[in-house]
Amino acid sequence: MSDTVVKERASVRTAVQKLGTFLSGMVMPNIPALIAWGIVTALFIEVGPFPNEAIASLVDPAIHYLLPLLIAYTGGKMVYDVRGGVVGSFATLGVIGGSDWLIDQFNANAAEGEGGLGKVHMFIGAMIMAPLAAWLMKQLDKLWEGKVKAGFEMLVNMFSAGIFAFIMALGGFFLLAPVVNKIMEWLGAGVGWLIETGVLPAVSLLIEPAKVFFLNNAINHGVLTPLGSTEAAVDGKSILFLLEANPGPGVGVLLAFTFFGVGAARATAPGAAIIQFFGGIHEVYFPYVLMKPTLLLAVIGGGASGVATNMLLGTGLGGPAAPGSIIAIGAQAIGPGVMNFVGVMASVVVAAAVSFIIAAVILRASRKGDLAAEAAGQDSLGAAVAKTQANKGKDSSFLSGLSTAVMTEPITRIVFACDAGMGSSAMGASVLRKKVHGAGFTDVTVTNLAIANLDDTPQVVITQEELTPRAKQQNSSAVHVSVDNFMNSPRYDEVVELVRQSREEGDAEGRELAEADAPVAAAAAAPAAAGPGDVLTPDRVTTAPAARDRDEAIREAAGRLVAAGAVTEDYEQAMFDREAEVSTFMGNGLAIPHGTNAAKETVLGSALTVARYPEPIDWDGNEVRFVIGIAGKDGGHLEILAKIATIFSDEAQVERLLAAEGDAELYAMLSEVND
Repeated sequence: MSDTVVKERASVRTAVQKLGTFLSGMVMPNIPALIAWGIVTALFIEVGPFPNEAIASLVDPAIHYLLPLLIAYTGGKMVYDVRGGVVGSFATLGVIGGSDWLIDQFNANAAEGEGGLGKVHMFIGAMIMAPLAAWLMKQLDKLWEGKVKAGFEMLVNMFSAGIFAFIMALGGFFLLAPVVNKIMEWLGAGVGWLIETGVLPAVSLLIEPAKVFFLNNAINHGVLTPLGSTEAAVDGKSILFLLEANPGPGVGVLLAFTFFGVGAARATAPGAAIIQFFGGIHEVYFPYVLMKPTLLLAVIGGGASGVATNMLLGTGLGGPAAPGSIIAIGAQAIGPGVMNFVGVMASVVVAAAVSFIIAAVILRASRKGDLAAEAAGQDSLGAAVAKTQANKGKDSSFLSGLSTAVMTEPITRIVFACDAGMGSSAMGASVLRKKVHGAGFTDVTVTNLAIANLDDTPQVVITQEELTPRAKQQNSSAVHVSVDNFMNSPRYDEVVELVRQSREEGDAEGRELAEADAPVAAAAAAPAAAGPGDVLTPDRVTTAPAARDRDEAIREAAGRLVAAGAVTEDYEQAMFDREAEVSTFMGNGLAIPHGTNAAKETVLGSALTVARYPEPIDWDGNEVRFVIGIAGKDGGHLEILAKIATIFSDEAQVERLLAAEGDAELYAMLSEVND
C-alpha cells in the first residue's frame, strides 16, 4: 500500500475524529438537560407508567426548542465565546421556524387520508447553523476591529450582532431548514427500514469498529441522539440510545482477558473492566482489542446480540446514557417501567456473554504464542495503548494507567524531576518519600533530579504535566506520572499503590535484588547535608509584603535574595524564565519561585525568603498565600526544602502558619528548618 493512500486514510480518519469531537463538545455539556427531559418523557407521557397530561406538556417544547437551542448556544460559544453562542442560538431559531413552516404547509396541502408529517427536532440544524453563524460573526468582527471610533464600540457590537443574527435566521428559515428536513426524513426512513426488516443488529458492524478507532462520536451525537430523542418523545424510550452505549461488548472482552490473557494484559484487565462497566469509560478496552484485531469479532458479536435482545423484548432507554456505564443505563432504563429495565439489563448480559465467549476462544487459540511473546519481553499491551492514544489524537489518563499498572520487577527507584532539579522537584520528592516510606517501603529511593540529568535508572519518573514529554524523551522505559499539585497530589497515592503492586507482581529474584539494593537506596534517599543554619533568618520572613500579583511577588523574592547576598541581580530574570517554562505553584497555597538550571552562575550562596500575603495572589489560576524564594548553591538548600515540603503538605500546619501573628511568630514556626 502506498504512503499516499495511507496518509489519505489517516487524514480522513482524523477529519472524522475532529468532527465527532466537535459534535460531542456541543452535545455532552447538555446531557443533563437531555437526561431531565428523558425522565419526564419516560414517566409522564401517555404510554408511560404515570401518565400525566399536565407534566407531559413539558416534553414537546423541551425537545423542540430548549434542547436544540442549548446545543446551538454551546456550539456557538465553542467557536466565538458568548457572542457566538447568542448569534448561533438565534440563527438556529430561524431553522426551527423554517422547518415547522414547511411541515405545516405540507400537512395543509396533503390529501385527506394521507398521513401528515411530524415535527422535525432541529438537533442537526443546531449543530450546523450555530457554529457556522458564530464563525461568520467572528470574521465580520475582524473587518472593523480597531476601526470603530471611541465611545461607539458597544453600539456597533450590539447592532452588528443583532442584525447578523437576524440575517442568519432568515438563511436558516429558507435555506437550511428544507435541507435538514430532508436529511432527517432519509435518516428516519433508513432506521425504520433497519428495524422493520430486523437487520438493525447489523449496525454493530459499523459502530463497534468505529468505537475502537474513536470514530463513534460523529455517529452517536450526529445521528443516534437526534433520532433517538425524536422516537423517545413519542414512545417514551428508544433502542437507538443503546446501539453505542451498551457496555456489554467491552466488559466481555476484558473478562476474557482476566481469565485467559497473559502478562500485563491479564493483570490489568480486571481493573479496566471495573472502570469501563461502572465508570462508563469505554476507551479502556480499546487497546485490548487492538492487541488482537480478531477481537473485533467479539465486540461486533456482543454488540449485535445486545441490539437483537432489545429488539426482541421491545426495550430501550428514555434518554441518552452518558457516560455509557451500567449505572447511567440503568437509570435511563427504569423510567419506562420495571420490565423495560429487566430487558435492558438482559441485553447487557447477553452482549457481555457473547463477547466473552468469542474473545475466550480467540485468546485460548493464541495463548501459546502470547506466552512466548511475553517471555521474549514484548510489551503488546504497551504498544496497543500507544496505538490507541495515536488513534485518539491525544494522551489519556485512563489509557496511560493501563501501561503503567504492572511492573515486571519491584520498584526501588523513583525520581522527581523538574527543569532545574532543585526547587519544586526537591519538595515533591520529600512529600512523596514520606508517603512511600510511611507505607512501609523503606527500601525505595525517592530523589530529585534535573530533567537533563535523567537516565534509564529510575523505574518511575514524576514531573509536572508540562514537563512530562521532555522527561519521556530522556527516559522512555520508566513509568511517567504527571502532577499539578506538589503538596497533596492524589497521584502520590497512586504511586504508592503502584509500588505495592510491583511487589505483588515481582518475582522472588526481583525481591532479593531490592533487598540487596536497600543500603544503597537508603544512602541515596538521604538529602545532601549542608548544615545551613543561616539559610532562613528572621529578616527574610515577612507578613506584610507589598506585591499584589505574581510578577511583583517574584520581583520581591528576587530582591530579598539579592539583599541576602545569595544571588546576583541577573537571578530575577532567571526566575521569570523558569516561570515561563512551568509554574512554580506547589499546592496548598504555596509557590516557590526560583531560577532555571542555566542560571547557576548567578547563585552565590544558599538562601530562602518567606513572604505571607494577606490576600491570595493569582498564580496562573491558583491562589497563593505563601511565596518562598529559593537560591541553592551546591545543593545546600535541599534538606531545608524537604522540611518545608513536610510542613506545607500538612493542611492543618498551613492553617496555623496563616494564623501566625507577625513576622517573628511566623519565623518561629518555620525556624525548625534550620535545625
